[in-house]
Amino acid sequence: MLTNDIKTYIEKSVLCWLATVDKDGQPNVSPKEIFAYSGDTTLLIAHIASPGTLANLKENPKVCVSFVDVFIQKGYKIKGTAKILKKKDPSFLEKSQLLKERFTDRFPISAVVEISVTGVEPIQAPSYVFFPDTTTENDQIESALKTYGVSQMVKED
Repeated sequence: MLTNDIKTYIEKSVLCWLATVDKDGQPNVSPKEIFAYSGDTTLLIAHIASPGTLANLKENPKVCVSFVDVFIQKGYKIKGTAKILKKKDPSFLEKSQLLKERFTDRFPISAVVEISVTGVEPIQAPSYVFFPDTTTENDQIESALKTYGVSQMVKED
């Protein structure tokens, strides 16, 4: 399910967005900065400081996670079922270590949200759909850089 293209988007993302629903059906979206994939069917997200997310997952384990390259304006929406792995869980240490190795051990990980992927859909800006003959990734990047006031920096070796 998680193809190499999807894994590349996950690896180059600086944030992902985890959507949950509370017991009354109210949606919540929370940014997450420590995440990784494990194999082809599992996402791991560190629980650091989002008690609302954990409360929602206890009520309803169905989630949606999005990874979007804000410059190209493309990405993926991943749906799945989440399981909360607390420190006493036998696999917590291994999975939290994977997250720390990929990112940092600066933040205390109090739980790991393990998501079994059930579906994946591409996300793209409407320009790609409505103007496919004139919309390119380079044009989208230029537009985003201008919108965000970002100037490209060239790294010197």
